[in-house]
Parts: sequence; structure tokens; C-alpha cells
Amino acid sequence: MIFFRLFRESIIFALDALRQNKLRTILSLLGITIGIFTIIAVFSAVDTLRDNLQKSVNKLGSNSIFVQKWPWAFGSDYPWWKYIQRPVPKIRDYEELEKRLQSAQGISYEAFIDSRTVKYLSNSVDNAEISAASVDYNKTWNLDFLDGRYFTDIESRAGAPVGLIGYDVAEGLFNDPMQAVGKQIKVLGRNVNVVGVFAKQGEDMLGISWDKSIILPLNFAHNVIDVQNERYNPQIVVKGREGVGAEEVESELEGLMRNIRRIRPGEDDNFALNKSTILSNQLDTLFSTVNVAGFIIGLFSILVGGFGIANIMFVSVKERTNIIGIQKSLGAKNYFIMLQFLIEAILLCIMGGAIGIGIVYGGTFAVKAMIDIQVVLYLKNIILGVSISIIIGIIAGIVPAWFASRLDPVEAIRTN
Repeated sequence: MIFFRLFRESIIFALDALRQNKLRTILSLLGITIGIFTIIAVFSAVDTLRDNLQKSVNKLGSNSIFVQKWPWAFGSDYPWWKYIQRPVPKIRDYEELEKRLQSAQGISYEAFIDSRTVKYLSNSVDNAEISAASVDYNKTWNLDFLDGRYFTDIESRAGAPVGLIGYDVAEGLFNDPMQAVGKQIKVLGRNVNVVGVFAKQGEDMLGISWDKSIILPLNFAHNVIDVQNERYNPQIVVKGREGVGAEEVESELEGLMRNIRRIRPGEDDNFALNKSTILSNQLDTLFSTVNVAGFIIGLFSILVGGFGIANIMFVSVKERTNIIGIQKSLGAKNYFIMLQFLIEAILLCIMGGAIGIGIVYGGTFAVKAMIDIQVVLYLKNIILGVSISIIIGIIAGIVPAWFASRLDPVEAIRTN
């Protein structure tokens, strides 16, 4: 009880000292505020980017593998000309995989045709992203429909003139996306019946969205263009069955592709098997580096602020030497004197940290209003900011507080 009473009195003394020296208090807060703001702002920015990018990566599917010509991560020791010579995935590759692959829930062949203008009567939409896909496209991607349906197996295999359109395309052509199903639009110079409209998704940071997309059956597009041409970036997407690990699917897929393409033992693969974990690992490496850089920058700012507070605490000890002498002559213990100045330094740092965190918190709303991105400020970052503030306060205040506690009461009282 005695300790808590002394602790409360120390807080009162510290607050009174801060109140009596408002300008000095404000100047002392600046360094800590800037330092904490820098660290928390960088960490929050990194968390925001990571979360938004991870949401985009998650759309690719944790159990999906993309058979493509180019890898998503290049090896430094691999000659570039070997990538150039690789063939793109062919429809034959897809058909053979469809027959043989046992661990797959779905296999789709996809081609990204182009950004074209599509029309309905007098209305048109520019830069609609037209793609062609085989029948299992709905099994390899998670499709969310606002209205209508996916094209049937018969429509897909027969190359029927049907299509799925994104929300923005439907809105641009029909004003009301709910009016799109059953209408006939002009795509690639052909009339196409709209059978489904995707729900509104919004743009993500990797640009993965169906809002501006038009999906056509592969066989229909094959009658209009050469979907196997490299300019259309053809790929095969394989999604593993529930309960089957991505490594197992990848292993089986690699063996089958080598067999289909008659690659001899010891020869390099002439295809790439890409998956979302490649992007996730690259993002983790990138953001770890940014975190470290932000922490170092913020740490320097905090150290400057900490030295500033330590100097001000020495000044405070000098100004209150006479009062310290009186307190000690009345029986105040060394730890009580020490506690006064230590708490004053900690309070300064906590106040500076709180202001820095408050600025970051207010900034989250400003950023969202300007660029419509949900900025995250996790509790762990707030705890980190408060913890660093307390630690810096202890470090900055311990030496001046110890010096004050060791003053001789008689000499201290004589000081003017």
C-alpha cells in the first residue's frame, strides 16, 4: 500500500512538472511522436499491402497449379534462352491430362484473347477482357454469379455462341446488369448469347477480377482464332481434389507432362508449374525487407527523441535540485525521487507514442477516402508502439532519475 501511494504521488509530481513546462513538453514529444509514427505507419502500410495482395493471391487457389510456358519465379542460374524455346501449353496436353490425371478436381484450358470493344445495339464497352475456357473452368475458379448460369457441357463441347460477362460489362451494355441474360451481344465479330453475369467483385491489387471479363467456350473461340497461339498466353489450370495436397498434385502433374511431351530422364522440363505459394513466398520476402527498413528508420527517429528527452530530464533535475533536497530532508527515499523522474520520462514517451498512433489511425480513414483501400491497423502494432514508448522512456529517464536520487540533501537545498 505504501508503494502504491508513493507511486501515485510520483505520477502527480510528474504530471505537475509536465504541466508547468508546456513548451518543453511539446518539444520533447516531437521526436518520440515522429519515431513511433514512422514505425507504426510502415508496419500498417506493409500489413495493408500484404493483406490486399494476399486476398488477390488467394483467388488463384491454394490447391491450384498453373501449367504455363514461363515460371513466376526465375532461377538465377537458368539460361533465358531455354525459356524462349519452350512451347506453350497445347490443347493436346490438356486433353491428355484430362484423361490421365487422377488427383484433379478440375482441369481447364484457358486463353486470354485480348481487350476488345463489345457491343449491344447502340451501346458499347471498350477494353472488355475476352477469354476462352474449357468446360471445367467453373471447377478451377470460384465463380460467383449475379444472374444466370454457367455454360453447359454440351454448349462447351459444341462451341455454342454463348458467354459469361462481368458486372461492369453488363452495366455498360444494359445499364441494369439483371437485364443482360438472354440478350445477344457482338463479340469478336460474332453474335453471342449472354447466359450468365458475374457478381460485382471490385478491382484488387493484382488486377484479378471478372468485372470487365467476357468468358467464351474454348471451342467457340477456337473457330474464330487460334487459341493455342502464344500471343494469347494459353495455360492449363489444374485444381486438386479435396484432401489431396498440392505437392501430390504437382508431382503427378509433372510426371504426366514429361510423359506427354516425351521428355527423357535427366532432361529439363520444358514447362512451368506455377502455384500461389510462389507469390506468397516472394511477398513475404519483400515485406520482411520493408519491415526491417521501416523499423530502422523509425528507430533512429526514436533514438533522437530519446536523447532529447534524456537531456530535458537532466535540465529538469537541475531546475528541481532545491526541491529534491527539501524532499530528501523530510525523509523521502532515493527510490521515490528516482520514481518521479522515471515516470515523467515514461509519461512523455507514452504521450508521444499515443499521438503517433493517433495520427496513423486518423491516416487510415484519409487513405481509404482518397484511394478506397481498406487500411489495417492491427492491435499488435498498437501494442508494439506503446511498448517501444515505455522502453525508450525507461532508457531515457533512468540515468537522470538515478542522478537525482543520489543528490546530497544538504548540498541540494543550498542550490539556487
